[in-house]
Amino acid sequence: MRRIQSAINTSSPEFRTRYAHNTKLVETFREKQNTARYTRPERDLNRLARQGKMLPRERVERLLDPGTPFLELSSLAGNMDYDGEAPGASIITGLGIVSGREVLIHADDSSVKGGAWYPLSVKKIIRCLDIALENHSPVIHLCDSAGGFLPLQSEVFPDRHMAGRIFRNQCQLSKLGIKQLSLVFGQCTAGGAYIPALSDYNVIVQGTGAVFLGGPPLVKAATGEEVGVEELGGAAMHTSISGTCDYRAETEDEAIAIGREIVAQWEHPKKWDCQREEPVEPYYDPTELYGILPDDIKKGFDIREVIARIVDGSRFHEYQPDYGTTLICGYANIWGWKVGILGNNGVLFNDSALKGAHFMELCNQNNTPLVYLQNITGYMIGKEYERLGITKDGAKMIMAQSCSHVPKFTVMCNGSFGAGNYGMCGRAFDARFLFTWPNHQIGVMGGEQATNTLADVKIAQMRRNGEEIDEAVIEELRKTTRAAYSEQLSAYYSTSQIWDDGIIDPVDTRNALGMAITSALNAPLADTGYGVFRF
Repeated sequence: MRRIQSAINTSSPEFRTRYAHNTKLVETFREKQNTARYTRPERDLNRLARQGKMLPRERVERLLDPGTPFLELSSLAGNMDYDGEAPGASIITGLGIVSGREVLIHADDSSVKGGAWYPLSVKKIIRCLDIALENHSPVIHLCDSAGGFLPLQSEVFPDRHMAGRIFRNQCQLSKLGIKQLSLVFGQCTAGGAYIPALSDYNVIVQGTGAVFLGGPPLVKAATGEEVGVEELGGAAMHTSISGTCDYRAETEDEAIAIGREIVAQWEHPKKWDCQREEPVEPYYDPTELYGILPDDIKKGFDIREVIARIVDGSRFHEYQPDYGTTLICGYANIWGWKVGILGNNGVLFNDSALKGAHFMELCNQNNTPLVYLQNITGYMIGKEYERLGITKDGAKMIMAQSCSHVPKFTVMCNGSFGAGNYGMCGRAFDARFLFTWPNHQIGVMGGEQATNTLADVKIAQMRRNGEEIDEAVIEELRKTTRAAYSEQLSAYYSTSQIWDDGIIDPVDTRNALGMAITSALNAPLADTGYGVFRF
């Protein structure tokens, strides 16, 4: 494959302006992430110290193989919710290496409200287990939770994708032979007791670990029985009497050591035979991405320049380069793995949509994973394009994307608006992993378009009702809409709601995709076929 010829002038004023803007965005992201990871009230840190417990991130670090990477997912989940009281949604999840095996880790963050599960905590755990199901990844649970956050119990317990889905997913993992290990460092109460009970292996720490459906206060209230924690659900009882737990550890360090020994017995999964070459670093410096990305969501950039700083050797075989030019399609390698890339260079026209649909068919025929680099304002609208069948052609692209049997990976590089989000494998379309950059915005339309649309609707409504057009009312509507969209379009709102698998520094994209692709190859390919294409 030929190397992309970059047209970027790194000495230009525009490059320097963009570079300064985007490095500032990344600095802000790093500060927010660092706060979410490590800033905790002193009382909570003192409580864990009194109990002789490690901090949750210390447990994760000791569990992982030394010197290996950890791809944390959704590190800023919940950052705009619960008045900031649940950083990371009080859960740590991510991909890592334990005893030489690729695993997903789910750790309760007991430094936040005793590890209580908020609604977004539940969503984050479920997403972790969905990833495990999709990629056939073993899971290690680090359990230390006070259970569901009771003031919000109606948002935690009853519905299909609430807490029960955690345990449903655990059962599905077991059904598929995907291994699970629980290390019980603290109390696993009520529904949380089923996490170790539904795991293939579990280890419990003497003195701090406990597993019970109802703790001593609830037992007394419900039955009148008075019983202590250790007698009710402690390590000695569960490892010698009930058999609910397999191994008893005297310390957290010993529990982690036993856990690593258990994982060392697991077979290595056989990956399906994706084409691979020897990995090569990009020819162009990835930090140049900061000067390529615009300082305004409405400004354009050539997605080829992004591809050149992510893929091996900056080499790219572009498919149909002279047709449907607002969608760039082609083949490259990321950490050696062969991938098909679709990246936006403008609005999607009929020819762009048809080109994308056909390219995705070719990648499925060739068993080539798909990577989507989103910067999309949507499909083209208007009388001329509807007569040409833009809705029909967009549907073809969505059908080809939705029914692909190869793993899909999405990176939100800038804007993601309208149905273009769908064709380019947005959250609803089961990308194995979906990452966001700090500059990203997402919505049914841009903020200015929404503001003008709602203002026009309001003016038309006033005219129908025979009312005089009140400019003050219209301006207030514009102001309110603009403010709401400004907040809800942001990458931080998106990641707070877990609409993605985490914000990442653009420079880290190649590594994140490399780990994600490697993980995805554990699951065998399914031959799903396609639905009906409307011709």
